[in-house]
Amino acid sequence: MDAQSRGRADDIDPADQWVLNPQTGNYELRLDHSAGESPVAARTATGADSGHRGDARIGSQRDGSASEDAGLREGAGLHKESGRREDSGRREVPGQRSRRAGQGGGRGADASAAGGAGRRKRKAPKARRKKALMWTGGVTAFVVVAAGVGAYILYERFNGNISTIDIGDAGNKDVLSEGPMNILIIGTDKRTGKGNEGYGDKGSEGHADTNILFHVSEDRTNATALSIPRDLMTDIPDCETKQPDGSTKTIPGTPGVRFNVSLGQEGRNPGCTMQTVEAITGIKPDHFMMVDFNAVKELTTAVGGVKVCMAKPVDDPKSHLKLPAGESVVAGEDALALLRTRHSFGNESDLDRIKVQQQFLGSMIREMKSSDTLTNPTKLFKLADAATNALTVDQGIGSAKKLMTLAQEIGKVDTKNITFVTLPVIDNPAETVKATVVPHPTQAEQLFAMMRSDTSLTEVKQKEKAAKSAQAALLKGPKAAPADVRVDVLNGGEISGAAGATVTWLQNQQGVLKSTNKANAPEKIGKTTLEYAPNQADQARALAEMMGLPAAAMKPGTADAGELEAMVLTLGADFKGAGIPITGPAKAPEGIEKASADKAVCAK
Repeated sequence: MDAQSRGRADDIDPADQWVLNPQTGNYELRLDHSAGESPVAARTATGADSGHRGDARIGSQRDGSASEDAGLREGAGLHKESGRREDSGRREVPGQRSRRAGQGGGRGADASAAGGAGRRKRKAPKARRKKALMWTGGVTAFVVVAAGVGAYILYERFNGNISTIDIGDAGNKDVLSEGPMNILIIGTDKRTGKGNEGYGDKGSEGHADTNILFHVSEDRTNATALSIPRDLMTDIPDCETKQPDGSTKTIPGTPGVRFNVSLGQEGRNPGCTMQTVEAITGIKPDHFMMVDFNAVKELTTAVGGVKVCMAKPVDDPKSHLKLPAGESVVAGEDALALLRTRHSFGNESDLDRIKVQQQFLGSMIREMKSSDTLTNPTKLFKLADAATNALTVDQGIGSAKKLMTLAQEIGKVDTKNITFVTLPVIDNPAETVKATVVPHPTQAEQLFAMMRSDTSLTEVKQKEKAAKSAQAALLKGPKAAPADVRVDVLNGGEISGAAGATVTWLQNQQGVLKSTNKANAPEKIGKTTLEYAPNQADQARALAEMMGLPAAAMKPGTADAGELEAMVLTLGADFKGAGIPITGPAKAPEGIEKASADKAVCAK
């Protein structure tokens, strides 16, 4: 096909740049505009010259895909083709404009016979310059991040759907990071939008009501979704916020308050919530994604509902949720009611509500990765449209293209290796009437240490094998008795008095009596190090095992040490407390409940 029969290359509509590849069944982007012809069309022409093999190959797919084409055009809200399909077997792409009336050849005659009905007024240059791009959708912000499934043609107009907030230095300016990635998912209880006034707290600026720290491993083989209870008592740190006039305002921190006031209250934005999460866990979020009540309703409706399972019938007069025992499909108001209710499950606490939310999210991921969604263009379009309208994100991911890049990267994680877990807590001992919680004194920090050291909560065999091999090699060989370990301890981390506390723990709990507190190191360091001489290797192995030091912490020298010379242990920013392994435990602490995204569980 020449340029005259297709129009000039710079007049090609964005929708015309997508053609069907009959070998894969997918629409593909045609990059060669100057030729005005897709690789598929070129192969068709070649097949015609060789006994019409191309016509036979492509034409065999027409009838079975006609309804799909119609649904694709209708679902995208694009122009339906008025001209007939060519006899050559070339299949029209969604939304292709008919510009053949009056042209030479059989096709021009056909269009003329139709009275030129397929001819349309040429769009303005601005509209013609809109680029087609791929987008991965989700039912909630979490699914947009975690599922990484499906792709569909969206135009740059969807960028205008996405709201952004400038959080300054609280996050990562780049979309992706070289190591592990951490995205904070925030569900706010702000009551804006039609039909949401009845949920109470009208006019509130909203709180950090639902919070999930989504940690994706460096090798993208696994992910941990850590739910942080809204009623967790914590200290909100000082945080800087950008004002509408471009100035910066520092909001003073507040000690001993609920976690959910880290957002909305006193002018705090999601950057403040991110900094609060970092203060609690020692993990800095790279980005945030925030949704409100309307987003839950719109997204669950767009995906066609989410399958849930109840262990017993639910009839909650407060949330107006009514569900039978067994499986149901919820969307819109019912989906929001399910995620909001606390009185239908367990002991009616926020912790039981979190379990239901995790089960719901797992079901959404399975739905998003199902063939029913991946092969339904109309559903994918609606989902992408709703998702871009629903999201508020930081500027680092504040465009459809950036979100697509992030979603595709995280979509590499297999569903079976996405693990939900709740921050381990106990009842607040300072309260007579138990209304809030505090981090578990040992389990919480152990879980945080696992995430900081990028240790999977699922069995990712290749990764775990490599980690175990490195640690085994580190500890291989004889180990000195604790009484024979001689070490000087310096504090190069953030915790005041860490060196003294470590020496006390080594002496009283581990029997390392020849340990000495050398106070502060000359400068702060990020990673804990242990410097030792070759003839102190047995002592180093013993101390490494006690403290859970990673292989990277070991710094062997080249010359032997004197008889009374001590090793030097310098605590870094990764040190979180005496007795807490630097690397984190190899597996989750006993008693921590986990849930996998690939398994359906009935809410109790």
